[in-house]
This record gives sequence, C-alpha cells and structure tokens, in this order.
Amino acid sequence: MTTFTLSEAMSVVLGNSSKPRGLSGALHRTQQPVLRGSLEAGTFEDSFFRIPGKGEADRLLKAVKAYAAEGKRIARAARAEGRALTQVERAATTLTLAAVEVMERLLVYWRTCKGSVYPSYDRLADDTGLGRATVARALKQLIVAGFLVCQRRFVRIDDQGPGPRRKQTSNAYCPVFAQKLISALPRWMRPTPLPDDEVQREADRVVSTAEMLSSLTAREYAKTVVGGDLGSILARLGDALDLKWQRESQKDPPPHP
Repeated sequence: MTTFTLSEAMSVVLGNSSKPRGLSGALHRTQQPVLRGSLEAGTFEDSFFRIPGKGEADRLLKAVKAYAAEGKRIARAARAEGRALTQVERAATTLTLAAVEVMERLLVYWRTCKGSVYPSYDRLADDTGLGRATVARALKQLIVAGFLVCQRRFVRIDDQGPGPRRKQTSNAYCPVFAQKLISALPRWMRPTPLPDDEVQREADRVVSTAEMLSSLTAREYAKTVVGGDLGSILARLGDALDLKWQRESQKDPPPHP
C-alpha cells in the first residue's frame, strides 16, 4: 500500500514540477541544464559498477573485435545478396574501428580501477587519440550493440544565489557481454559464470532488501529510495500519508482473528 500511494504522490509532484513557469527574464538558479535520466554522482555507483572477473576484460575485448569483424562480413554478404539488414545485423555493421579502440580503453579502466569507469569524453579522446565527436559516436555504437551500459550523472555545486545548483558531469559506464551474442560465442570467450554461493548471496540480498522496504513508513520509503531534494519533498508528503493511515486505523481497527 505504501509504495502504490507514494508513487501517486510522486506523480503529483513531478507533474506539478513540469508545468510551465512564468518568464521574468531573470536567471532561475534552481533549474540547471541537467540531462534527462541523470542521477546524482555518488548515490548509485556502488550498485552500478561491477568488478570484472579474472580474464573477463580480455574475453570481452576479443568478443567486441569478433563482433565488429562479423559485422563487416554481414554487410558484404547483404550487399552481394541485395537484401536489407535486420536490426541485429545493423547494430553489428555500425561498430567501427574507433568503437573498438574506445572499448579497449574502457576495459583498461575497468580492469585497473576495480570496475569504476567514469571517464569524460575529453579523457577518452586524449587516451585514444580520437576526436571528441568520434568518441561520442563510438560510445553510442557500443551501447546500441549491447556491450556497454551508460548512466548519466550530475553533481551539486555551491553558489551564492538561492536554491541548489547542479551541473552535468561524466557518465558512468559498465562493460557487459551483449546477451544476444553469448550463445553464438565460443565457450572460452563467454563471460565467467558467478559461483553458486555468490548467486545465493545476491538472491538473499534481494529478498532482504524487499523485506526492509516493505516495512518502511511512507516517509522512510521516500528518503531511502528517492533521496535528495525530491526525497525531502516526498518525505513530507509521506508524513501526511502516515498520519492519515494512523488515524484511519484507529477509527477502523482491523478485526482480530
């Protein structure tokens, strides 16, 4: 009940925040140019990043290179046969040499930084010798192909004006095996399966988290799940919901078994 009602409250808050505001001509300092879907840096990385298994980065790079080579072969065959490419084939044919170079550099970060990969476009351009626009296109190709998961991020900055300030920062990346390719790859190139005890620990963690969230009040749920300024707003709404439920339960207590 808490989750459903709180989500309705979130919809109200978000819906109100999207209404057009009057234009006074002054700079509105609380509305900074943060891209859609961005999460605050430092709030999600622990669950987003993943430390690679032994030899996993090397196997993934070989898979990316094999995928790019297969894409070129598919493109030649399609031209010779005079047929259109499927969506999966098109993703393979668009993987360029620059994309392979960018992936190779990302995998170096992945291996040496214990899974934490968040380079800026400029850092990738400097390390690969490619142009910034080329790096951006290469990243998009890797994401579409299924070899890379990307999450936009923003950071808060101090300012003398009223209200919080935010600005975009570098994206977070997590290299992954394209699921549609795994069955077609040689066994030695496939990702290392997780040990049974680690799989069980993850399952236990999911169950424990679900039980914890289900026991929270509306206020606690908002602060835990949402966080930040929006979490504070929703927490105040949660207080009102908790008080309403408490009054209703006192007026109409549940029947005893």
